[in-house]
Amino acid sequence: MSKTKEGLKLYVLRHGQAGAHIDDSAKDAMRPLTAAGRKEIGEIAKSLKTLDVTFDLIASSPMKRALETATIVADKLKETKRLEQWDELKATSEPGALYARLSALKGKMRILLVGHDPHLSGITGEIISGKSNVRLVLKKGGMVKVNVDALRPKVSGELVWLLTTKLMKKVSQ
Repeated sequence: MSKTKEGLKLYVLRHGQAGAHIDDSAKDAMRPLTAAGRKEIGEIAKSLKTLDVTFDLIASSPMKRALETATIVADKLKETKRLEQWDELKATSEPGALYARLSALKGKMRILLVGHDPHLSGITGEIISGKSNVRLVLKKGGMVKVNVDALRPKVSGELVWLLTTKLMKKVSQ
């Protein structure tokens, strides 16, 4: 089994509130955060700073609402040079592609993944249960921390915490 060296720490953040879903996938990819969504993610980022949470890498879906979410967090934590766009975090991507990308990383132990549901909930559920049909409820702006034990041949890990948007915002008050 391919164990991660010191244990990969994945922080998974669902994008903030965005406008109404658009049936045209190209137009939907450009859907931005709402003003309320930007404000809420700013508060969540402030909470992460208060908790002294840092990342070696921030990986975001290239879809506008996720990238805006990741950028707000990176700006607040002064980690903009660590922000990358990954197609593996698009809502339609296969989990295996993300696991392969994570496996290829060297020396990056604390990674923030920013993307969409049900993709993120499915990935998190699979890591902590070993089953692809287990899903957590991850509301917009919700965040989980998972300690990953292995990515290959089968993913495994442990849920450390799951925080709602409401709880995340209370930290910085």
